[in-house]
Amino acid sequence: MTAVSTFRVRGVHVLIGMALFFGAVIAINVAFVVAAVQSFPGEDVRRSYLQGLKYNETLTERRAQSLRGWQARVELAESGSGAEVRVILQDADGAPLEGASVAGELRWPTDARLDRALAFEARGGGVYAAPLGALHQGRWTLRARADGGDGAALDFQAELTWPSTR
Repeated sequence: MTAVSTFRVRGVHVLIGMALFFGAVIAINVAFVVAAVQSFPGEDVRRSYLQGLKYNETLTERRAQSLRGWQARVELAESGSGAEVRVILQDADGAPLEGASVAGELRWPTDARLDRALAFEARGGGVYAAPLGALHQGRWTLRARADGGDGAALDFQAELTWPSTR
């Protein structure tokens, strides 16, 4: 004898199946959104809207900096207490640029909580250094500004890798 199945798919079964399917899809999407927001919370540049409003002024300043011909060479090096960022400033003729004040920020591209404000000290010969101490391995971005004191300035940035691959 063969057993006859009495089970029939009814509307309530289809409703429960669809509710479970879409519930799982929604739960997975919520989990991905939470993970995305926690790993990269949003805007990377502070006050980006206001910076956009002043974009023409920024372009004018960059043109003036380009005409001045200042150059910045950046390196991430080992020091006695860990890592340090060194900036070598030169004028248009390649002579060391003395008497500038340099300030900047070392940024971790994917997590602003690891960013560090830098205070550079003059070491002579156009060299300015900022000690870092212990530094997380990987690629960093330096954004900095050198002010010459007479209204002249140079904005620059560099991609740095720690530990150095040299």
